[in-house]
Amino acid sequence: MTHILHRSIRGKLPVAVGGKGIELFDSEGRSYIDASGGAAVSCLGHSHPDVLAALHAQLDKIAYAHTSFFTTDVAELLADRLVADAPKGIDHVYFVSGGSEAVEAALKMARQYFVEKGEPQRRHIIARRQSYHGNTLGALAAGGNEWRRSQFRPLLIETHHVDPCFAYRFQKPGESDADYAARAAQALEDKILELGKDEVIAFVAETVVGATAGAVAPVADYLKRIRAICDRYGVLLILDEVMCGMGRTGTLHACEQDDVSPDLMAIAKGLGGGYQPIGAVLLSRKIFDAFANGSGFFQHGHTYMGHPMAAAAGLAVQEVIRRDNLLENVRQMGEHLARRLNQRFGNHHHVGDVRGRGLFQAIEFVADRSTKEPFDPDVRLHARVKQAAMANGLMVYPMGGTIDGRRGDHVLIAPPFISTSQDIDMIVERLGNAVDAAIQGTNVA
Repeated sequence: MTHILHRSIRGKLPVAVGGKGIELFDSEGRSYIDASGGAAVSCLGHSHPDVLAALHAQLDKIAYAHTSFFTTDVAELLADRLVADAPKGIDHVYFVSGGSEAVEAALKMARQYFVEKGEPQRRHIIARRQSYHGNTLGALAAGGNEWRRSQFRPLLIETHHVDPCFAYRFQKPGESDADYAARAAQALEDKILELGKDEVIAFVAETVVGATAGAVAPVADYLKRIRAICDRYGVLLILDEVMCGMGRTGTLHACEQDDVSPDLMAIAKGLGGGYQPIGAVLLSRKIFDAFANGSGFFQHGHTYMGHPMAAAAGLAVQEVIRRDNLLENVRQMGEHLARRLNQRFGNHHHVGDVRGRGLFQAIEFVADRSTKEPFDPDVRLHARVKQAAMANGLMVYPMGGTIDGRRGDHVLIAPPFISTSQDIDMIVERLGNAVDAAIQGTNVA
């Protein structure tokens, strides 16, 4: 009997009682390799001694002070660290408690920016299909995850969506990466002109698409084209790096690899590594100046923003990543993960694509490799893989609806930054066994 309204009411969850390194342990003595970092959260694994020490030290100083009365040294230090390491133009940080809150705040910042500038007619948000930006109503409206949106549609603000840059599904046969990038980016310009070139607030995109489509990275110069289009029409570029950011792809910010700087960026998950709930919006100088020279405040706020314990966790996590040169390990282990996934699944009858960057990779399942036809959604292959993986002592992040919100299945792999080559080998071996077990018994096995 439980009094918790769990994510799924049917079924029984194991009880987590401990964790160390890349493993979690349940109350019945079983261990699980955390090959997804939960939801790409646990970048340093579990029970990292330096982060635990920082939390104990902060608790002895001060656990909470409301930000309408005080700032704290630890929050200021974390902000300094984030701005020092941020993409060009980022100048300030707004702390929240998670990714959905970060996206929600970024949307409101973008709207207030234009109000402060005397352009209140700007009201449209454009995002991409098969994206996910969070579960609060504004973030859900911006997202393109149809399964999550459908029943709440009457409550959502009006937003507009274009196709993602998803090469495996949308690049035409014989079309070069450069031509596909140009075509995918042109969809944004077309939508801006359709809505009115001086009526669009922002374009919102995950730099590398996470949960909804599975580690889909942009091709060629797609993001540079997007940045240029936004600049042409005075539209703000909001990059959502809640899942793919803070080192997950091998650079602290995924957009570094595309040489693009956003106007606003949402971060969370790997920021605090799961040791405390924390997220943030990184904002450019021009956004801050509009507020500072206008009303003098951002009309928004949360009770736990800038929470000292959360800031202490975030600062400790970022310092460990820097001190231990873990971004280099992410790059090296990411190459090893990609190599091992391709060795195991590159010729698999029911894996159509292996993709991703760094320690943020995915495999997409197909019933037929030649046609890319997905499994029947009623098979719920992603759920079968999760169940088989857990039985094999492995945690991965599966999702259905990869193609359009209903059809398609994939599994996301996002292990901790501390993973070794032996860890990666074990993850791929267990995943291979789980995939084969899950497919066995389906009508296409």
